[in-house]
Formats: sequence, structure tokens, C-alpha cells
Amino acid sequence: MLLVWAAAILGLINHLFFHRYEPSSANISLPVLAIEPVVLLMLIGGPFSSAQLFWSYFVFLGSLSLSIIAYRLSPFHPLAQYPGPAISKVTKLWSLWKALPGYKYLYLKTLHDTYGPYVRTGPNEISVIDAVAVGQILNKGGLDKGRYYEAGRHSSTPPSIVSLVGEAHTAKRRVWNRGMTSAAIREYESLIAKRTSQLVSRLREHETVDLVCWFDLFALDLMGDLAFGGGFEMLRDGRDVDGVGELIRVFLTAADISGHLPWIVNTLHLFPQVGRIIQEFNDFGQGLAIQRMEKTAVDRKDLWYHLADEAGLEKEKPTLKTVAADGIVAIVGASDTTASALSSLVWFLLSNPEYYRRVQKELDSVISDGDDPFDVNKHQELQFLSACINETLRLHPPLPSNGGTRQVHLNQCGRNIAGRFIPEGTSVYTPTYSLHRNPDYFSYPDQFLPDRWLPDSKFERHDTSAFIPFSLGPANCVGQKFAKRELFMVLSVLFKSFDLRFADGFNSEAWPMGRRDYFVVTRGPLRVTLTPRYHNPRV
Repeated sequence: MLLVWAAAILGLINHLFFHRYEPSSANISLPVLAIEPVVLLMLIGGPFSSAQLFWSYFVFLGSLSLSIIAYRLSPFHPLAQYPGPAISKVTKLWSLWKALPGYKYLYLKTLHDTYGPYVRTGPNEISVIDAVAVGQILNKGGLDKGRYYEAGRHSSTPPSIVSLVGEAHTAKRRVWNRGMTSAAIREYESLIAKRTSQLVSRLREHETVDLVCWFDLFALDLMGDLAFGGGFEMLRDGRDVDGVGELIRVFLTAADISGHLPWIVNTLHLFPQVGRIIQEFNDFGQGLAIQRMEKTAVDRKDLWYHLADEAGLEKEKPTLKTVAADGIVAIVGASDTTASALSSLVWFLLSNPEYYRRVQKELDSVISDGDDPFDVNKHQELQFLSACINETLRLHPPLPSNGGTRQVHLNQCGRNIAGRFIPEGTSVYTPTYSLHRNPDYFSYPDQFLPDRWLPDSKFERHDTSAFIPFSLGPANCVGQKFAKRELFMVLSVLFKSFDLRFADGFNSEAWPMGRRDYFVVTRGPLRVTLTPRYHNPRV
């Protein structure tokens, strides 16, 4: 009986201790929890048997677990005011289970449809789709990035712009901003034109294609040119010879899943398989960086030029490892997101032929035969195509869960956001997919209606403050202007060059369920039949 009481009290003491001193890593806390029942049994004395050891563990872990569950479900928990499923309040493992198949964004949407704009999605986590609150969370003076963003980075590798916060992020962002000014983007236009022309040329060789595959190859080739002065020739080869795309997807999936349990990330790094994935990814970036450094002449100022501060504008020159990490961020962040937007827009237009015809009619009226389809001045006249791009980004944002979380850190004493108190230690999601489909901000939120973005739109609800495909604030997407330039160039040439329709036998209605969310969206095949319209000698 003494053992039972002692083990129960020990479990309660552990709950109180770890509640006050939250562990940042499982490397110490898990071994401590594993050894405590053994030490307790030795201190009590008496016969040391397997039955006694079993009861010591059973009562200790049972007491600890019941104490945690009771507290998380109680009205005394700091997040008790926020509604949500009971199992989510009890354990983060439930959200992790929902995230594993890649449909976290759909799960969050279901929760918000059920519980409203504020939902408790974990023991110390909420999801918010109130536009005013989202603005305050993400904009300057809002919440810092949570520990999610450190997932996948080993302590031996330098942090990238994705995970940095505070002054370090500001300094890194300054370098990135120089690489994404309007003047810098004009330098990159010839790279976009070159790869777009190559894409169209390769598509002319086929009647039926998987556009997702070809958009992926195009985006990786282009970002390899931009970030590392080349290195990929996937469009030429017609496939990802070196498995770069798969390497990126495996890494992002591992980082996204582990990011749900940031306290266990350091422990996962101890496993050889996890370490191999991280090492392969780091080696991949270092190899590209070394190739770029060995280039004796580059005919333009590419993104590497700015990231490596070759102009010497910073007080301290970045290291090769740091620039390599940033270059990989550029490839990952800009390739998958662009390919996702291109694929979704084609799917939406082919699923809505009346809008597809309007896009082609507008293109034919603005860009005449023989005109340069890469002329950005012409693109400014494509109002309906611009509306279709916005509507695609609203319904299929490339980062549907808006990446990771923001956090009120333990030493911040809580924050008031849009009239709601968010206590210290709380992680906050601002899921873009759910926000963009919130009927409080958009009429007919689940329908593809690009006219809502035109100047003479008369939709009852159209609140652009709830439209954040590139996030908001100081940590928003630094490359959003480049992304828009890229989308206009590719789509203008693609729709001028071909008539598109879904391939025979392709189940187009099921295609959206192939979009899976692992930080960025992965996509299933999009099979399309191409009929050449005419050959533009400028493409």
C-alpha cells in the first residue's frame, strides 16, 4: 500500500514540476520519467520483484496521466474558455494523427465550421480565423514564431530565415529584400522567360501530359537558376533524374510531422534514419552552393548575388553554410508553391469552361499574334487572369495551414489579441485555408468566382483583409512579387500556346483530394490533353 501511495504522489509531483518547468527536449525528461519508479522502489525497500516494479510504473504513470487529463479538461486550465474536441484538449497526439495523412487543413476547417473562429486544437494550442486577430498575430508587434519552425534543423546547421526571430530575422530579411526588389526581379525576368519557353517547347512534344509533373520540373529548374546559378536540367531530361523533388518532399514531410511535437525533435535526431535525411538535405544544399561559388562568371545578378552579399553591403559577410541554407529555402519555398498555384489554376479553369474561355479571350485581345507574351506591361492589362489567380490562391493557398504556429512564450505573461486573452505558453495557428473560406468574409466562400476580384464586383461580402496567401507582417513571403510575375508569364504563354482539356478517363473531380499539406502542398497527377493553337516565334 505504501508503494501505491508513494507512486501516486510522485506522479502528481512530476505533473506539477513539468507544468512549471516545461521541458524543451525529451532527451532528459523521458529518461528521468523512466527511472523514477525504479528509484522509488529502491528507496521504499522491501522485496524487489517484477510485480512490485510493474505496480510502481503502473501507478506512477497512471497518476501522472490522470492528473494531466483532469487539469487539461478542467475549468482551471488557461485555455478552458476556448471550445474544441475533448481529445484535442487532452493530447496533441490527436492533431498529429490527423496531420499524418496530409489533410490537416481540412481537419482545421471542420473544427472551425463546428466551433467558430477560435478553436482549441491542442492542450496549449488554439487555431484562429478571426481576420482582425490574425492581423494582430502576424503583423509587426504580433506573436513570435513557435518552436515548430526549428523542426528538421539540426543544431550543427545554421538557422535560415524561416526559423529566425527578432533582430536576427530583421537582418536576414534585409538581405532577402534586396534580392526581391522590383529592380532585382527585372533581372530575373529573362530566367523566367527562358524556362517558360523551354516548358512550352517540351509540352509541344506530347499530346497528353501530367501538368503537375511538368510544372514541378519547370519550377525546380527556374529556382536552381535563380538561387544557385543553375544545377538542374529537369525540363531537358523530362524527369527529376537526381530525385531532388522527392528529397525535398521527404524532408518537408519529416519536418512538418515532427514540428507538431517540438520537444521530441532533438530525440528524433538521434535516430540514424532521421539523421540521414537531414544530412542528405544539408549535403544537397552545400553541393549546390559550392558549384555556384566555383562559377567564374555569371551573366546577371541572381538571388545568390544578394544572399551572399557579393555587393558587400553588410557589416559581416555570410558564411557558405548560411547562404546554402537560404538558397535551399528559396528552392523549397518558391518551387512547390508556384507549381501548386499553377496546377490549381489550370484545374479550376478547366473545371469551369466559361472562365477558361474568358481568360483566353482576354489574352487574345491584349497579346496579339507576334507580340511578346513576356511583356510585363501587357500583363498589367490582364484583369480577369489576375482575378483568377487571386481566386485560386484564395481557395487553394499553397500553404493552407499557413506553415507553422506563432507562440506566446512562457515569459511573456500572456497577450491580448482582438479582445481575447491568450495565455503564456500558447501556440497559435492561423490556417489560411479556413480563413479564406470563412463565410463572414467572402460570399459563396467555397465557390470559384473570380469576378469577386474585379473592380465593379458587387458581392455582398468581400473582405480582402482576410486574404493572406502570402501571410502578413515582417515574416510574410518575401518572394510574393516574384511569384506573381512568374505566374503571369507562365500562364500567358501556356494559354496562348495551347487549348487544354482534361484527358479522357481522368477523374478531375477527385483531383483536389490529392492535395496534401506538409508545410507546403503536394499534389497528385493532373492529366491534361494539349492542342496547339499556333506557334509564336517569340516563345
